[in-house]
Amino acid sequence: MHAIGYQKPSPITDDASLVDIDLPEPSRDGHDLLVEVKAVSVNPVDYKVRRSTPPQGAAWKVLGWDASGVVRAVGKAVTLFKPGDHVFYAGSIARSGSNAELHLVDERIVGPKPATLDWAEAAALPLTAITAWEALFDRLDVKKAVAGVAPAILIVGGAGGVGSIAVQFARQLTDMTVVATASRPETREWVKALGAHHVIDHSKPLAAEFAALGIGAPAFVFSTTQTDKHVKDIAELIAPQGRFGLIDDPGAFDVMLFKRKSVSIHHELMFTRSIFGTPDMAEQGRLLGEVARLVDEGRLKTTLTKRLSPINAANLKTAHAWLESGAARGKVVLEDFAAGR
Repeated sequence: MHAIGYQKPSPITDDASLVDIDLPEPSRDGHDLLVEVKAVSVNPVDYKVRRSTPPQGAAWKVLGWDASGVVRAVGKAVTLFKPGDHVFYAGSIARSGSNAELHLVDERIVGPKPATLDWAEAAALPLTAITAWEALFDRLDVKKAVAGVAPAILIVGGAGGVGSIAVQFARQLTDMTVVATASRPETREWVKALGAHHVIDHSKPLAAEFAALGIGAPAFVFSTTQTDKHVKDIAELIAPQGRFGLIDDPGAFDVMLFKRKSVSIHHELMFTRSIFGTPDMAEQGRLLGEVARLVDEGRLKTTLTKRLSPINAANLKTAHAWLESGAARGKVVLEDFAAGR
């Protein structure tokens, strides 16, 4: 089968950073679905792993987590899906990735593809939707009020993949005032169109930008990017006893900034359940089913903004470079392995 992989970590400008390769068809077992991949999207985790992690136990490292496709075969323990089902999912960082024509994924972290979306539109959603959902509702527990504080949330990086889903969840599924950050005219308009009540500029000090809105301190802050740059402002602007969540990888920040306000700090990694096989691992499949329902009801939009075809090394390099540039808005998706043959 056709796949895209690499043999050593390298910058995307290296010829060998991503290469078209042929691999044997994987063997399914247990809860595995063997999925014929129709589309894949690219996330920051893809380029972070490509730059840092060599293959382990195999000649090639295959990246890719977001995918949509058709179930071709199932393992003996599978009960939730059957061959022919259309699915979408974000996979596991502990397994070989979805940048391959055929991919193995545990049924418990898979959802039925939204019927109203095409393959590429669906592939844009799973990883960011799971991340945003878990951050808002599992980690920050935004439906539990902070005493004496008006319900408001600041989403740092509102135009990115996770931010653009988080804005929609917060607007559609809560009564919070939704404030998001964006710095360019096109990203500000994008975030407003997704449902943010207010948009502030993260190229300026966030505490002053938020205070100028005149809505009081937010109960919640969800930081998706550049947390190390904004952490002092976040500590200043968040309400006492508020809750602060982040998903990026700051080298370090001073947690003592938050002690005086008794602010709790929450990390979110959507791969945790699949890495550790947690007892509630199937929550991700249930969550994706809910996302599909919201999409098909017209309450949630795909965040696809850029399509590339076919799925091959050249186009995947383009996608990685676009994300690494820091100028991405929404999600980039590659579709159709067959077109590259």
